[in-house]
Amino acid sequence: MGSFQYYKKSRIGGCPPGKMNASLNKKLGNVKWGDYKMGELFQRVKTNKLPYKADELPNQPLGEYTLPCLTSSFNNQGLNYYAPREGATILQNVISIPSNSDVYRAYYQPNDFTVLSDAYAIRWIFDDRELSSRQYLFMVMCINKVTDLPVYSYKNKLGGWNVVKNKHIQLPQKRGEIDFDFMESFIAELEAERVAELSAYLTVSGLDNYELSNNEMAIIERYKKHQIPFSEFEFIKIFNNIKQGRRLKKDDQLPGDIPFVMSGTTNTGVIGYISNPVARFPKNSITIDIFGNSFYRNYDFGAGDDTGVYWNTEKEYSRTCMLFFAAAMGRALRGKYSYGKKLRSSQSIHFKMQLPTKDGKPDYDAMAALISAVQKLVIKDVVLYADRKIEKTKDVTKR
Repeated sequence: MGSFQYYKKSRIGGCPPGKMNASLNKKLGNVKWGDYKMGELFQRVKTNKLPYKADELPNQPLGEYTLPCLTSSFNNQGLNYYAPREGATILQNVISIPSNSDVYRAYYQPNDFTVLSDAYAIRWIFDDRELSSRQYLFMVMCINKVTDLPVYSYKNKLGGWNVVKNKHIQLPQKRGEIDFDFMESFIAELEAERVAELSAYLTVSGLDNYELSNNEMAIIERYKKHQIPFSEFEFIKIFNNIKQGRRLKKDDQLPGDIPFVMSGTTNTGVIGYISNPVARFPKNSITIDIFGNSFYRNYDFGAGDDTGVYWNTEKEYSRTCMLFFAAAMGRALRGKYSYGKKLRSSQSIHFKMQLPTKDGKPDYDAMAALISAVQKLVIKDVVLYADRKIEKTKDVTKR
């Protein structure tokens, strides 16, 4: 059997792409692999048909609409809408796969959700063994080797479970049996490696210092007490450049080093790195896709026609201000756009965002202080999580 090669090209804040370390690659190269038919390992889970359409549902929990719904989208692992729990088939610890999509990416779903449309869930078929979350994650990687391929798209669909169940995947073997211990330890080591990289990044960037300054504590208190004045500002008043990206079909994308942004939240919309001669948008920009998802970009990039780009060539906004703008713009657009109602950047020129003000003008100092404080509060949770995760994986990685 062929070896299982795993390589992920990723960038954080414009940093060079990283990949798995040599020891993990060596382990994958040395393991023995077996060939398994999907339908002999998993079965499709039957679910109740819901009386809703996606565009009728909220895209955040609202009232009794608290159960995440699975669709064919690859944004947020396909869970972008919420429905009432009553009457729904509630699933967890299963794998989801789109059945009608442009990207057929499988995901492990550890938490409660239900199926809405254009996707399905599969479960491990054997009752004598319950898969751990790490073993599910390893199998998802193996499944995506045969489903998440560039050849499949809306025009050339993969098909549903009736097709996928006949696909064959490769899994590690030991003495002729599936090596579940290898899966467990491999994912644990991969997690430990990623957490260690995160911890190192936080340290060298100074982000591991999450103590709030007196000024940051004061601005948070003022915000909580609604003592910071806010006013509305049109997008065009903040950015003198608002442009739409250009269409570039997946089949026409050539491998390269230019981050290419399209709609979606996975990897902040960066779907890959290309070398095509596309229009390059400048760093210190904000992108907003057709669904209203907003992200700050501190690197040069290309963008598809489902993404608008916002920047200013007359005023150099600080990174913290741009982060605040991205959050404010995202909040202004939240819940207003979907597949049935897509946003174009030309429509947004006179849209308004709420910003802190001083003397009738945007209060950039207040924005910077608020963003700095929020970052530290978030980073505190990340640092504590990293510490706990490192301790938790020590026992597994020593095996």
